[in-house]
Amino acid sequence: MMTQIVFYVFAAVLVLSATMVVSARNPVHSVLFLILAFFNAAGLFLIAGAEFLAMTLVIVYVGAVAVLFLFVVMMLDVNFTHMREGVQRYAPIGGVVGGVLLVELLMAFMHWRSATNIGQIAHLVPSSPTRTNTAALGDVIYTHYIFLFQACALVLLVAMIGAIVLTLRERPTGRRQNIDRQHDRMPAGSLEMLQVPLGAGVDAQGGFLRPHESYDIAAVPGTYGTEAWREAEAREADGTALVIATPATGTKGEGNE
Repeated sequence: MMTQIVFYVFAAVLVLSATMVVSARNPVHSVLFLILAFFNAAGLFLIAGAEFLAMTLVIVYVGAVAVLFLFVVMMLDVNFTHMREGVQRYAPIGGVVGGVLLVELLMAFMHWRSATNIGQIAHLVPSSPTRTNTAALGDVIYTHYIFLFQACALVLLVAMIGAIVLTLRERPTGRRQNIDRQHDRMPAGSLEMLQVPLGAGVDAQGGFLRPHESYDIAAVPGTYGTEAWREAEAREADGTALVIATPATGTKGEGNE
């Protein structure tokens, strides 16, 4: 009786929190309700005797995925008002897709049948009253399905590398150096020794100094901080940069004196 009461409490809170995830206006609140839903789902797994899935849900999804969502939502300056402008326009399409998924779920549950010979099915790992689910899953994954498990890891690695490559952007403020020329530099061309009077400090001498060409010697031409970059910035600030404008054709009043 107590188990049923706990089950219904966890299930009710899970359904309510899942509803609030998609209906909350504040995205931070949505992520917090998502974390609550994960915790209640882990409680349901514990009641069902699947402690490995419960701990995985808490450690992986709550401790990593949901917290990552929360950090991204809180740190990025996302204009959610602009993102919601097209909700009413695409609401009918979303309703149709949701209706199709609901019908599929109802059909699947209506035709759900349990196998009559479930006790006669041969198990890969012999069952034992003293053996936990975690140990049994470890034996299955790392013995019978080790190659498939490693293949899944490789697929995730390729997906991670692809995401990094696709989202990598060239930053104009990055300082790139020519490694060979950097190694060929001598201390005399990189450092400037100063005789600072006692008690005067470095600020009195104009701050930390270095030869003007110390960075330009080893830097890739045109990158941030080089002389060519400074000249281009100065020309752009003075308005002397060359701008090629193509005259418009067929405008109103063309050819009028």
